[in-house]
Amino acid sequence: MLKFVFWALLAANALLFAYGRGLLGNVDAEVHEPARLRNQVAPDKLTLLTGEQAQALAAAKDAEPEPEAEAVVPAAAEPPAPAAPPAAPAFACLETEAFAAGDARRYETRLARLDLGARQARLAIPFQEVTSHLVYLPPQGGKEGADRRVADLRERGVTNFFIMQGDSPLRWAVSLGVFKTEAGARTLAAELAKRGVQGVRILPRGPQTNRFAYRFRDIDAPTRTRIVEAGRGFPAAVLHVCK
Repeated sequence: MLKFVFWALLAANALLFAYGRGLLGNVDAEVHEPARLRNQVAPDKLTLLTGEQAQALAAAKDAEPEPEAEAVVPAAAEPPAPAAPPAAPAFACLETEAFAAGDARRYETRLARLDLGARQARLAIPFQEVTSHLVYLPPQGGKEGADRRVADLRERGVTNFFIMQGDSPLRWAVSLGVFKTEAGARTLAAELAKRGVQGVRILPRGPQTNRFAYRFRDIDAPTRTRIVEAGRGFPAAVLHVCK
């Protein structure tokens, strides 16, 4: 019995000691958890709120609208700069006049130094080498028509003529003379007109050959100058714009 009383008194003293030290807590806020209060930083700046004040502050915080997040608009990517178009040639097509065969060979020798390749082309142009000029009356009415014209020429004092035959468009035409130059042929035609002979014509004649023109494509200004230099001394080397 004495032992029980001893231990009961010892326990009561321990409880009183703990309560005095604030280890068991106290309804008084200033002495509650003394170790935590002693370790607080700048406790003089703290403000203690009642339960109503804390609830009012929380309600006001909840009522504040949240700031709207700013929409992030991605910057539009700038389109790539368009590539510069290639410079167009100054002359899409240039062409010379027709060269005689001998001049064409010499002109081509000069052009070869320019190394124009596929930009240069030679064109064959049908050409008649005029070696003479025929003064004549065209066929009219076949042989009978030729005979009538011959009779009319004799009446007008014209004796230099003959009727053309053979398989040609001039069959049954009446030849009045052949001249090397056009001027000589025109002189005779004028004399016959004075005698009243009508329908006289002049026909250049000679072998049919080819002459050669040159065409250049996609030529810039400096190259054109070089082509002009290569054509010096050739009358046919004049350049014309073509399609």
